[in-house]
Amino acid sequence: MNRKIPFIVLLAAALFRCAGPAPAQDREAGQPGCQAIPADAEGAQKALADSPRHGEWQEIALPGSDVKIRTWVSYPERRDAAPVVIVIHEIFGLTDWVRAVADQLAAEGFVAVAPDLLSRKGPGGGGTESFEGDSVRAAIQGLQGPEVEARLNAVRDWAIALDSTTERTATIGFCWGGSTSFAYATRQPELNAAVVYYGTSPREPQSFAAIKAPVLGLYGGNDNRVTSTVEATAKAMSDAGKEFNPLIYEGAGHGFLRQQSGQDGANKRAAEAAWKETTSFLKRHLESKPE
Repeated sequence: MNRKIPFIVLLAAALFRCAGPAPAQDREAGQPGCQAIPADAEGAQKALADSPRHGEWQEIALPGSDVKIRTWVSYPERRDAAPVVIVIHEIFGLTDWVRAVADQLAAEGFVAVAPDLLSRKGPGGGGTESFEGDSVRAAIQGLQGPEVEARLNAVRDWAIALDSTTERTATIGFCWGGSTSFAYATRQPELNAAVVYYGTSPREPQSFAAIKAPVLGLYGGNDNRVTSTVEATAKAMSDAGKEFNPLIYEGAGHGFLRQQSGQDGANKRAAEAAWKETTSFLKRHLESKPE
């Protein structure tokens, strides 16, 4: 254990380990049992095909342009209006795995919207699907902050205008998307919560002063490239008087929610524990009535 960073909870390898899957009705209704988590990358297509929830593609207009942001929307099965969670994809773009994460968020009661931030950026005016091989990584890395912010704002505005949603919103992002989730919290004062999976914070500590939303950070203990930045981030957030809850999962690597079979079981254990933290955090800040 790194004793230089006591503010971080390092979870033992066995913590929150599920003995086996709970019945579907228990998982979805919040009854006792092992909480369902998103499928890993290999199981994403099947999870989407088997889902009882409604999912659809939407083309969301980007104000001031002729760009349409291709966005996957997953809807929960509930009787009342739902809060919105914006799912920000990894450096691989909008994949089936990201859509499966959105579907699992819908199972938890949220309207989940997953925009393809590469919409109209690919060959022939396409998005993620139009790139070949590693070219999608270069395209993601070429996106500029103000443009990403504008696209996320357009998606957020569209989502909260739905009859089936409330005005309470959060972001959740992974890898590049995790960093983007953190950065967006510095730019969108109406955001109610932000979840960061193994992503770094903005490099300018002064930007933390603008954050209004609480931030949950979830990191792999064997992902030092990212995790080594958490101590400084926590200090800067504390100095700015902001809520930041970083959790590091012992033995887990980068991308543990997507690659659950990795790191000799540590990734799966981290995924189970982190998802429990994620859903609890989102429900606490989105479902509760504002003061």
